Amino acid sequence: MLSKVKTLQGYQLDSIDGNVGKVREFYFDDQHWTIRYLVADTGTWLSGRQVLITPYALGAINPVAEKLEVALTKKQIEDSPALNTDKPVSRQFEEDYYGYYGYPMYWRGDNTWGNHSYLERDQAKWGGVNQGGKAWDPHLRSTKSVTGYHIQARDGEVGHVEDFVVDDETWAIRYLVINTHNFWPGKKVLVSPQWIERVSWSESKVFVTLTRETIKLSPEYSEDALLSREYESGLHHHYNRAGYWVVEKELTGLSR
Repeated sequence: MLSKVKTLQGYQLDSIDGNVGKVREFYFDDQHWTIRYLVADTGTWLSGRQVLITPYALGAINPVAEKLEVALTKKQIEDSPALNTDKPVSRQFEEDYYGYYGYPMYWRGDNTWGNHSYLERDQAKWGGVNQGGKAWDPHLRSTKSVTGYHIQARDGEVGHVEDFVVDDETWAIRYLVINTHNFWPGKKVLVSPQWIERVSWSESKVFVTLTRETIKLSPEYSEDALLSREYESGLHHHYNRAGYWVVEKELTGLSR
């Protein structure tokens, strides 16, 4: 299921033995554009520290009840490595965090999730959990801080990042929601991270490999409508790009 980050913000987090807070924001890496941590707002329960939850522990999203399942106990979360609220996520913290929970380290390997191109939840298939594969250096970004970044097409600016669309099966960011109201009143469009050329973090600007006219003529995105495969197919056809579901099927042999 595809969900917008702003929709998920505020959802209740239900652990195995009770509520642990609400969704605040997410951290994603700027190489694979995949969610690496959910940041929980725990109120006064664990104040003074960032409570991060890896997608390995995230379960089903219930949009009706506005809840998100977490396959951890409150005790596991409370005893997990602590990170001060004013500190960035360091490699040392991540190694301690993944070592504590026993999950495969996503940065060890050539694929999105280490040795896998997808989020493998079957522990029996993890193999040597944190072994093997060439490690890469992820730079984690906050969805909240990147919201508002300007979008630069090949021939000029076209708008700004308003939201993110994530896939709750793989926790990949499938699209950036772009608000173009300064150029084409009222219109919002979707841009895939695969069409991003680079990001200037110092300028708060995202450069895409598209022209302003191509973006202007792309299928309009409506927040009131569900993101159907028919809409996605039309969007990718407009840009003459293969859909992620086609690419991932070729990589994994899985039907999406």
